[in-house]
Amino acid sequence: MDRRSFLTTAAVGGTAAATLAAPAIAQGNRTLTLVTSWGRGLAGVHDSAQFCADWITKLTDGQLTVDLKAAGELVGPFECFDAVTAGQADMYHAADYYFLGQHPGYAFFTSVPFGMTAEELTIWYYHMGGMELHDELGEIFGLKSFIAGNTGAQAGGWFRNRIESPDDFNGLKFRMPGLGGKSLGELGASVQNLPGAEVYQALASGAIDGTEWIGPWADEKAGFQEITKIYYTSGFHEPGAALSLATNRDVFESLSPAHQGVIESVAAYAHEWTLTLFLANNSAALQRLISSGVEVNVFPNTVWDAFGGAAKTVLDANLGDPLYKSIYDSYFNSMNTSSAWLGASSGEFVNQRNRVAAF
Repeated sequence: MDRRSFLTTAAVGGTAAATLAAPAIAQGNRTLTLVTSWGRGLAGVHDSAQFCADWITKLTDGQLTVDLKAAGELVGPFECFDAVTAGQADMYHAADYYFLGQHPGYAFFTSVPFGMTAEELTIWYYHMGGMELHDELGEIFGLKSFIAGNTGAQAGGWFRNRIESPDDFNGLKFRMPGLGGKSLGELGASVQNLPGAEVYQALASGAIDGTEWIGPWADEKAGFQEITKIYYTSGFHEPGAALSLATNRDVFESLSPAHQGVIESVAAYAHEWTLTLFLANNSAALQRLISSGVEVNVFPNTVWDAFGGAAKTVLDANLGDPLYKSIYDSYFNSMNTSSAWLGASSGEFVNQRNRVAAF
């Protein structure tokens, strides 16, 4: 029995899955159930999912009506992948690195340590093979996947105590998903992979010693500054984290070419809209955090060096998997190619603009 057949017959999300209905089709219209990893109202990420739902509905004149169910309303935040592969829901919106247990290659379609910025990721995805590899990976699990959101560079996170050496991670209970979390595990951290809606309570209760989430705007909305004032503004783990919109492949293929094109186009639109939403809000939010007494820090070079060594160990661990290696090679070849020009052009321009101009 292949994975798709198994998942179709398996129970998904406990009793919640039993409440999921088949897609509603009446008078030529169709309702698609979209499940997400995001608690309702989580700044930026829930907005991105709602953006996708609203625009698919709008651009099809309601012929496709997307019914968004936030995390926990039908399935748990990390159960949405299996709900869609099993056909119990039609679509999910999530960060694909939550699903490394299905395949480690999914990390690259969110973010990997010391990986691509949002701009570099978009270049890879649309022009240097990333989209095709995302589709190849999704086909294994019965999905048609597109990137559909980006947070931009994520912050290093919130800590109860300053990080002054790599040894400070030994035994630290820290929330960080993906290969970044696995890298901290290499440094001795006790890494927790908690859904976003659960992070505040875990930090407040002492269940974790620190957390990364996204960046100043989303972090401020989450309220982490109420618990600790020690904040690191640059992290190694997610320099440009993409979000994904995935549709059950059988459902996708049952749609008209026009409606398939709407889903693909809305995903691309959501990617840029979400990125600019975060970037438009982060600087002002950072200033508010500083005004409230938050202490802004950067990791010392010894810590960055340790991050680098740990990340290489983790990134190289799955190179024996042929598809993972294909994604890895394509990703880093693209990054090295595009970054050369970006550094020589816009990178140098920004340095000179900051030095010369006073507007």
